[in-house]
Amino acid sequence: MTSPQYLFEASSKPSLPLHEVPLIRATNETLKGYGCVVEDPDGFEIEITRWPQQGWRPVDEDTGDEAGAVEGTFECRWKGDVLYGRNEAVGGHYVLGWSTDPQTAQADAPSVPRDQVLLWHMNYHPDGGQMFFPLDRKPFIVPAALPGDNLTPDTVVAFWSDGSTGIYIHAGIWHEGVFPAEDEQRFLDRQGRVHARVSADIGKEFGVYLACPLRADRLKNL
Repeated sequence: MTSPQYLFEASSKPSLPLHEVPLIRATNETLKGYGCVVEDPDGFEIEITRWPQQGWRPVDEDTGDEAGAVEGTFECRWKGDVLYGRNEAVGGHYVLGWSTDPQTAQADAPSVPRDQVLLWHMNYHPDGGQMFFPLDRKPFIVPAALPGDNLTPDTVVAFWSDGSTGIYIHAGIWHEGVFPAEDEQRFLDRQGRVHARVSADIGKEFGVYLACPLRADRLKNL
């Protein structure tokens, strides 16, 4: 299986049905099992996963988790109907999703209200956790699902923050970057330096796109 292509014309993706993802307010209670909210990023430590034992001989206790973390700015920017992301921490540049059918999505100006992101892909990092902290203090969401390679659309939720706090996710949590409710937004990203990535092409595997709401009026009452 080849790695996904992250930069492409939206029109290269087919029209597919939508699976709506529930929008949940990010709190320490709702994030339990996924991660936690981050009130102050200074000194916030990222969990690093020890290199897995290959056979019956264990990995020495003082080895296997020494690569540490890396950080940089994760910038999200809407261009018309298409949402792009750039992660300076790991040198990544991505098409994160779009706000309407990719066959009709426009890159020069929005053709529909930006009240959702249609998500085509998710991934997780087995080597460590990841923190997103909003530098511009504006609302954003992080789609997520609990660990395990048997990901399905109905296991995905989206966590909403008003921008006053960040969101941290554990190693192994499915996600796809961070989505701004505004035209553009910057986040402090801190994650494992190894940056192992396991991917799922949602459209190819399940024949749907994940419709992730961006607006607070779509929050579920929990």
